[in-house]
Amino acid sequence: MNLVERVQAILLKPKDAWPVIAGEGGDVPSIYKNYLVFLAAIPAVATFVGLSLVGAGAFGISFRVPIVAGLVNMVVGFLLTLAMIYVLSLIANALAPTFKGEKNQLNAFKLVAYGSTAGLVGGVFNLLPALSMLGVLAALYSIYLLYTGIPVLMKAPEDKALGYTAVLIVCGIVAGIIVGAVSALFTSGPSMMMGGGMPSSDNVSIKVPGSEITIDTAKIEAMGKQVEAASKKMEEAQAKGDSAAAGKAMSEMMGAALGGGQGGKPFAPDTLQGFVPAKLGAMERTAIEARSDNAMGMTFSSVTSEFRNDKGRVEVKVQDIGAMPALAMAMGAWAQSTVNRETQDEVEKVYQRDGASIKEEYRKDGSRAEMSMMLGNGVMIEVTGDSVNMDGVRAAMAALDVKGLAGLKRQQ
Repeated sequence: MNLVERVQAILLKPKDAWPVIAGEGGDVPSIYKNYLVFLAAIPAVATFVGLSLVGAGAFGISFRVPIVAGLVNMVVGFLLTLAMIYVLSLIANALAPTFKGEKNQLNAFKLVAYGSTAGLVGGVFNLLPALSMLGVLAALYSIYLLYTGIPVLMKAPEDKALGYTAVLIVCGIVAGIIVGAVSALFTSGPSMMMGGGMPSSDNVSIKVPGSEITIDTAKIEAMGKQVEAASKKMEEAQAKGDSAAAGKAMSEMMGAALGGGQGGKPFAPDTLQGFVPAKLGAMERTAIEARSDNAMGMTFSSVTSEFRNDKGRVEVKVQDIGAMPALAMAMGAWAQSTVNRETQDEVEKVYQRDGASIKEEYRKDGSRAEMSMMLGNGVMIEVTGDSVNMDGVRAAMAALDVKGLAGLKRQQ
């Protein structure tokens, strides 16, 4: 059964689909790479497009998450969703005896993975923030999917399925809060289409209009094996009553789940700093900071510099966010987007030029202007001007060695 058929079956005829799923073989890594990486990408990419490109607003006030923050939030949300599905499957398996069911880790993972289908597919409504409530309604249908799947996969009596589902949903809500909170730590319209069948090669592809993003499933499979090994350590520690060892094993499991996102070494901050000049036209550089931050297995390098004169101020940020291939999903979405929005006071444009994706946003009174450029190697350049008009910001961007930054090659 291909991907689209499985989604249709579990959504439209869950009572018929669950016995089929129960009778299938497979393992955790194969479900990740043939199913979950596609579905988990839907809310992640849709949220990025909705909040960073479309924007949310009400009562005449609009808000957009900055592009870099949106990209990072997308990746963190995507990876944490994959990780939390596995964690919830461990909880589902542990709960089975309490509700007179049978423990079976693979079946528990199938239950949570396929039971999450409605909520993940409903994430497409995040493309338009005003419709995001429909995504919540779709997620509610996942409760019904879990309820119908528990008696089949976990062998719990039907009269125990409701309580089993309720406890699991409470755990899921807590997991969702954790995902949202952790994603928030990283943050200050095309639609996505899924391929018609399961891939026969070692990679899977996610298609956006005019582009195809490839994910190395060998890394996903390795991640799954690491997660399974860490989960066994956690079970052994729990059996011995060693809470410290269990906590350490849980950290290892989360680290394994999130560590699969590395896509080569990040560029060193000193390397990026070498592309920031001492002057921008008539403006002298007054401050510069180069740093490397590591969180949850993800490394980001950045250089922030400030230029001033008596007429205004320009801030230049050069950030390397391309060390994670998962970012390609959001980069692919942005690369295929065009925006041309104008109000009485502001102008916003998103366009492509010479292989780079560019966003411009400025106030017509010249009080503030911003220009962001995403290069093909994952380097993001942001130039922000205070009391500097858009022409001045464009001139500042032109004064940077953009070609040199675009030519940086990442070591694996």
